[in-house]
Formats: sequence, structure tokens, C-alpha cells
Amino acid sequence: MEITTELVRGLISSQFPEWQNLEIKPVEKSGHDNRTYHLGNDMTVRLPSHKRYASAVEKETTWLPVFKPLLSLPIPAPVAQGKPTEDFPLPWSVNRWIEGDTVTYANIRNLNEFAEDLAGFLKELQAIDATNGVPAGVQNFHRGGNLAVYDQDTRSVIEKLDGSYDRILLTEIWELALATRYEAAPLWLHGDVAVGNLLAHNGRLSGVIDFGTMGVGDPSSDLVMAWNFFDDESRSVFLESMKADQSAIDRARGWALWKALITYAWNEQGSEASNWGKHVIEVIVRDYTTAAEL
Repeated sequence: MEITTELVRGLISSQFPEWQNLEIKPVEKSGHDNRTYHLGNDMTVRLPSHKRYASAVEKETTWLPVFKPLLSLPIPAPVAQGKPTEDFPLPWSVNRWIEGDTVTYANIRNLNEFAEDLAGFLKELQAIDATNGVPAGVQNFHRGGNLAVYDQDTRSVIEKLDGSYDRILLTEIWELALATRYEAAPLWLHGDVAVGNLLAHNGRLSGVIDFGTMGVGDPSSDLVMAWNFFDDESRSVFLESMKADQSAIDRARGWALWKALITYAWNEQGSEASNWGKHVIEVIVRDYTTAAEL
């Protein structure tokens, strides 16, 4: 869906005229599922980029105020919910701006410390009462649900990979991820723990954003940063801090592998996205084979 500054200005002017004179400009890194704009100095406007992401607006408006006092790091604070219009036929939201920069290797002072900080946040999230939470499913792309829903996509990509990958080994890693089931009580999960949704300030994790794929279920999908970002040492720190058992690690590795495979194969070869997927596949294979040799 085409979203422009002019569209956002029109939505604000018609539905929240008290803010119509505030400056509106796109944030530097807006993301895929949503487009985000600065609204003055203290707020952001967040608009789903497709109808498949629209349910996140109501979910965040409902649950983020519940989460906020129970978490030690800043998360988005909903200010208002916009209504669909003829020009933009989806719900949208206004939130408080959170200080911080998108996490990079350059703005984190110590990966082990960052691993512990992220694990601490996720454990706080998991400790929140999930009794009436939103079950994993189509609304959050099955994060927290059964990884087997992506079995066909994953096997299809593995089958089509060129000779630079050991397809038998990738299939082994994938089938190991499918071999166990989460049998404990459902827990809250963020659903998209990735550098684009983590903020850093003064070298530390300073905030977590974009809870659009939150849900309750198996939290193993929130562990993918182990392979997507951390090095060997900080990966161990992160997984040990999360007290992840081997079956959870196997499922988490499966979530990371699925995303890396489709990102590598479904984007133009040589693109930033495809190169990212290729790198993560290589990290997963190296980590898995090293562990198998011990």
C-alpha cells in the first residue's frame, strides 16, 4: 500500500486536528510490516503496509498498556488509534516516540552484556500473565505456534538450493526442529525479535518496538537472535540466560533457518536481504556442525 507524508498529514488533520501543525516526516528505518512517521518531537504515526498487518493495531493498543508497567525497558505507548478512511482503509495508530537508535554491532559496547539484557527483557515478557492473551495463528504468522506450518516452504527452498549448501544437512537441522513440541503453558512472545525492532543507547539495549506479531504460545521463536546477530560466545550467553533446553534450541534454530532460507531464496540474489539470509544459513550450519562434533 502506498503511504506518503501527504497521506499521513491528511489523516492527522482530519482525525486529530490538534496535531495538524506538528512536523511530519518518515523515520529513517521504517520497517516492512508498517510505515512509521515522526509526529512532532514526541510521537510517531504507525500505519500497516498491508491489510495482513492491520490486526496488529488493535492488539498493540490493547496489550501494550498492560505490558508497560511490567517491563523494565521502554516499549511503545499508544496515544491514539486512527480510523480507516477512503484514502487509507486500515486502522492506524499514534504512539510515543522512544529514544534510541536501531541496534548495530557498532552501537553495542559488549555483545555478551547485550545478550544478557535482551534475555532479561524476554524473561520479563514471558512472566506476564498470558491467560487471556492472543493465541498464535494467522494473525501473527504462527509465531509461537507449530513450526510445521512452514514445512512445505522450507523443504521447497532446500530442494532448490544450489550446490554450495549441503541439502541433506539442512534437512536434518529442519527435521530436528520439527521433532519436538512445546508442552508447557503458553507464554507471551514478542514474535519478531530482530535488530530492526531493538533500540540502543549508550551502548546498551534501551527499548523494544513493533509488537505487531506478539502472541502467546511457544516462545522459542523469540530466540532467533542467537543465530541472526550473536557470535559464538554471546550466543551461548543468550541461550543460557534464557535457560533454553535443547528442544527449545532446536525449535528456535528451525525458526531461524526457515526465515533465513526464504529470505535468501525469495529475494534478488546479491540484494541486502538475500545476503543476510545467506549469512544466517552459514552461521546456523557452522554452529550446528560444531556442536555435533563436540
